[in-house]
Amino acid sequence: MRCVVSAFRRNLIAFLLLLLPSMAAAHDIPASVVVQAFVRPEGQTLRLLVRVPMAAMRDVEFPLRDGGLLDLSRADTSLHDAASLWLAKDIALYEGNTPLGAPRIVAARASLPSDRSFATYESALAGITGAALPGDTALVWNQALLDVLFEYSIASDRSAFSIHPALARLGVAVVTIVRYQPPASAERAFELTGNPGLVRLDPRWHQAAWRFVQLGFAHILDGTDHLLFLFCLVIPFRRFRALVLVVTAFTIAHSITLLASATGLGPDGLWFPPLIETLIAVSILYMALENIVGVTTVQRRWMIAFGFGLVHGFGFSFALRETLQFAGSHLLTSLLAFNVGVEAGQLLVLVVLVPALQLLFRYVVAERMGTIILSALVAHTAWHWTTARWETLRQYAWPSPDLLTLLWTSRVLMAVVAAAGVAWLIAVNYRRVRAGGHGGGPEGPPYTREPT
Repeated sequence: MRCVVSAFRRNLIAFLLLLLPSMAAAHDIPASVVVQAFVRPEGQTLRLLVRVPMAAMRDVEFPLRDGGLLDLSRADTSLHDAASLWLAKDIALYEGNTPLGAPRIVAARASLPSDRSFATYESALAGITGAALPGDTALVWNQALLDVLFEYSIASDRSAFSIHPALARLGVAVVTIVRYQPPASAERAFELTGNPGLVRLDPRWHQAAWRFVQLGFAHILDGTDHLLFLFCLVIPFRRFRALVLVVTAFTIAHSITLLASATGLGPDGLWFPPLIETLIAVSILYMALENIVGVTTVQRRWMIAFGFGLVHGFGFSFALRETLQFAGSHLLTSLLAFNVGVEAGQLLVLVVLVPALQLLFRYVVAERMGTIILSALVAHTAWHWTTARWETLRQYAWPSPDLLTLLWTSRVLMAVVAAAGVAWLIAVNYRRVRAGGHGGGPEGPPYTREPT
């Protein structure tokens, strides 16, 4: 008898283990979820239209018919529950700095996966408020779409509105596309990933500027490429006075190409980003090798920093492609603020690196040997980056020369020449100031001796 019971238990456990994959699959978190939303204030009412895949509503029991079909004749309560549990609580809207509170669920409808009503606000509103699908529609529940109309009471449709969507729990990767339609200007579209935090739909200039200062500051601290390049700039000239000209040249150069690329003046081919990434790696490798050779001066270094700064500016612009949507109508202000954030990050790096290198070369290792060791480590890393990125670049087809390419090239060259002239004037004035302070002495020694 015990043998029979034991065998029964083993078989029961094995049977349950076989069922686990199918049971888990029924409650799997969707791998990818795309949420569509319209935000439109009108008078003293703000409407929020949301479309989300019904498969993301994992804890809601929808009434089903045979074959897993949604029973639309009994689904109204479940659809409202899904809208309340999965959307209303996770989307916060603000008028100015005041939260609008819980919305009214005006309508919640199931739609076919082939429905295209969310192409425009008007068609989406008509689809949600119009006639529902017939009760006998053959619609598999986890292929259906849930369309919801929320309404909020507001003081004025001219107020500044913000949205804070926290929809990341809908799936592994959640993208929320928000289209904001203010009454007095054109529609603005936002593509938000996961839980993006508070998003100002119509930011004031100072709000946009502060956001982009933060973005620039974070980008320079997170960008290993730019940090290594800056590190190579600092090693030979470990005094702030000697670094002023070099860092200024780099700043002017990357500001030019950043503004040009962010405003649409750069190439838009698929080959361009990997080309820039490869050139950035080459710039780090070159700077590290030049430090090892040890034949550079302040004048030579600022010219090289200017040239490579043009390349790094395009790299900065790639980081802005997804964030310019937060600039609102303040594009130029946001770009300048991003530059300010980048410069603040660079200054912080200099404040840390210069004293650290001074202490290292004074108490740990001789200056020349330390320079070679540090630069060799950077060169080793940059060489691997260069080869890896070159292999990626080779997979793209190069564009054939045409009139547009030649026109873009001529514009870039004109901008480079103009910027080089500005940088040259700064360099001349800098040398005059130094000559006046040193009794007309030479411009400056090579980095193998400490600059004065």
